Amino acid sequence: MIPFKFIHTADIHLDSPLKGLEAHTDAPVEEIRAACRRAFIKLVDFAITEQIHFLLIAGDLYDGNWKDYHTGLFFAKQMGRLNGAGIKVFIVSGNHDAASQISKSLPLPDNVTVFSVKKPESIILKDSGIVIHGQSYATRIITDNMVKKYPERDENYLNIGMLHTSLNGRVGHESYAPCSIDDLKSKGYHYWALGHVHQRELVTEHPWIVFPGNIQGRHCKETGAKGATLVTVDDGDISKVEHVDFDVLRWAICQVDLSGCNTAADVQKQVKTAIEQEEADGDNKTLALRLILTGSCPLHNDLHARTQEWLEDLHSIVAGFQGVWLETVKIRTRPEITLNELLKDDSPVSSLLHTIDEVNPDEHDISTLLPELADLANKLPPALQNIALLQNSRTYLAEELLPDVRELLVARLVARGKE
Repeated sequence: MIPFKFIHTADIHLDSPLKGLEAHTDAPVEEIRAACRRAFIKLVDFAITEQIHFLLIAGDLYDGNWKDYHTGLFFAKQMGRLNGAGIKVFIVSGNHDAASQISKSLPLPDNVTVFSVKKPESIILKDSGIVIHGQSYATRIITDNMVKKYPERDENYLNIGMLHTSLNGRVGHESYAPCSIDDLKSKGYHYWALGHVHQRELVTEHPWIVFPGNIQGRHCKETGAKGATLVTVDDGDISKVEHVDFDVLRWAICQVDLSGCNTAADVQKQVKTAIEQEEADGDNKTLALRLILTGSCPLHNDLHARTQEWLEDLHSIVAGFQGVWLETVKIRTRPEITLNELLKDDSPVSSLLHTIDEVNPDEHDISTLLPELADLANKLPPALQNIALLQNSRTYLAEELLPDVRELLVARLVARGKE
């Protein structure tokens, strides 16, 4: 049999809504909003050019119910392009797809097969020597081990299993359709096409158990290259499994060590060098960048005392790079000397700092904290007053706001001590 290829993708989240970008007046909103569509078009272009045999979509094609019908029309058009090239498409729905009411009535071209939600199905492709097993989500939350009902391997074919699952758990992902690696291996399949986890992961090679990751990062927690998995079948066996990038906009977290930086010029040089490296690693794609300033730095207190001026300087630096957008800046530097002697007494300031450190976000929101703390929060630079603050986000309060308030207070104290 002549070697052929197929593509395994998942977690496309077409037209996923933007979150938190309303607070950024300079954000390339339209480019970010269109990124998932553009990445999917690249995948379809590649599939046609490479003349793949079929495409597997392992769940979360959509992102819940659509804003309007254009999401479905876009997908149907891309499926029509694949149909014209003779490429079949096989889909298992995931938790986000199950939340969509409109997609259940969407007519699709004849080349598209969506697996049943009632029980696992097996579809045989005789011309390819392939049998594909899969089951879609009937509801948004699946806590049962779906693998147990999948059929055993068909010895006459190369067996592929499709499943939207968190396996035995993955950080940042809900535990849906949980199962173990041994559960998957017990079926005897040659390849498991998984979805749900947005980070690419080759779980095992014997058999192949693969999370392709999503094809386009949607926010700064989804960094790095994104794409799909290209699989080559030769003489009835899988001979090659490789990642192919399809993302059109790349998110990056850029940590800049400011240790030893004594002047603004030193900081600017260090930041420019770090961005140039990120740009070189970004494959000439539009870069959405989060800067994290770290290190034991002589300018630590000044960074917190004059945060707004520093942020304006950093935005100006990034503006000099074409195709780079600064999502946010996190100041995580440390002072060269500790302030324990200044803060260890029983002064009101010391008590306030201890209060900040003892705040439990599970019990408080910003409106219930000390008036002094609320007042300090309001005095933070606008760039640090994220929209999450307005929503009383406890995660934001614990991880972002309280450390910034504490550092701002310490910086102000040091500045006054030098007057």
